Amino acid sequence: MLFLGFSAGLPLLLILGTLSFWLREAGIDRSTIGYLTWVGLIYAFKWMWAPLVDRLQIPLLTKLFGRRRSWLLFAQALIVIGLVGMSSVDPKLELNMVVWCALLVAFGSATQDIALDAFRIESANSDHQAALAATYQTGYRLALIWAGAGVLWLAARAEAGSGTYDPGAWQFAYLCMAASIGVGVLTTLLSKEPARVDLPKARNAKAWLHQTLIEPFAEFIHRYRWLAILILSLIAVYRISDVVMGIMANPFYVDMGYTKDEVAAVSKVFGVIMTLVGAFIGGVLTLRFGVLRILFLGAVLSALSNLLFAWLATQGHDLQGLIWVISVDNLSSGIASAAFIAFLSALTNIRYSATQYALFSSMMLLIPKWLAGFSGVFVDSFGYPAFFYGTAIIGAPVLLLIWATIHFKVVQIKKDSD
Repeated sequence: MLFLGFSAGLPLLLILGTLSFWLREAGIDRSTIGYLTWVGLIYAFKWMWAPLVDRLQIPLLTKLFGRRRSWLLFAQALIVIGLVGMSSVDPKLELNMVVWCALLVAFGSATQDIALDAFRIESANSDHQAALAATYQTGYRLALIWAGAGVLWLAARAEAGSGTYDPGAWQFAYLCMAASIGVGVLTTLLSKEPARVDLPKARNAKAWLHQTLIEPFAEFIHRYRWLAILILSLIAVYRISDVVMGIMANPFYVDMGYTKDEVAAVSKVFGVIMTLVGAFIGGVLTLRFGVLRILFLGAVLSALSNLLFAWLATQGHDLQGLIWVISVDNLSSGIASAAFIAFLSALTNIRYSATQYALFSSMMLLIPKWLAGFSGVFVDSFGYPAFFYGTAIIGAPVLLLIWATIHFKVVQIKKDSD
């Protein structure tokens, strides 16, 4: 889970956060960078092909490696091809090509997420999902550091030294990221295929479509009844503060005068430490106090960390302030993510693990990614401090939804027991 989490986390920043740093340094305007966030909407629609990952065999690969590992290898190949493509062009001259390659990486990454979530859920019972989620999250967060700070450090080392924009340095860094996907490929090859969960065989094409597309979603609605609306609403907005804020973080660093080395050093040293601490704390607290209570804590901490970015925006080039803000942000994000993954995993029926988990994680991104597309326009109109304050405020409804989920879930359990 540590190494597969690394493979899952690597592509995300390379087509969103880190790419926005590259684009801003290349002179691309903030509004365009914001709109390019919509590349990430592919993740929000992965539920559409998740049923195929649950049931469809890949010729030759499935026979050699099994259902889950074959899809993992296929997805990882798409990611490598897309990253190699991004490393071969300059967005200042060929922005459209960068977008197409980013779309390929996003599709491959979303497919890898589908297969990996099912692989994780099928590899252990529900009692161990929180521990697996924490380990997975640690690998995922380490990948975010490598895809963020690591890329900046590599690009800074490869620069010609003129102090101006050097596309070759970024291209070298992205080629190194393509090679880093080898961690996931090797882990997949060496891992054991989880025990296969046999699904009912369809009598005809209509029955297959019903079992593939309808049953996974109908089963969830039937299981939770009216509470399903509340749960899905919570999933849809839980990470809204982080996602909307995140796309403008790197353009913010560039505009505030922070160098690639400064951002990389702060993220690598303090970010890694606080990420590991946050993931560990999130996993332990979830086991001790329950998922929903730690979800609430994570939501509060995420909003507060965004307020710190608003403060940082008024300080100018403040390296010590950057250290504190990134440290707190990584700590809160680690706690929230560990609890959220455990929450989603607990909602999933193992018979439809890939499809249902893809539905949940897709809903998590749809509204935030769409809203994040306008982040550049907002910053241009109102400035960074107002933007960061706004991202904290839009997280307030999450607290009400978590409270309602805790309350009504207890009510339903008592009613069912009666």
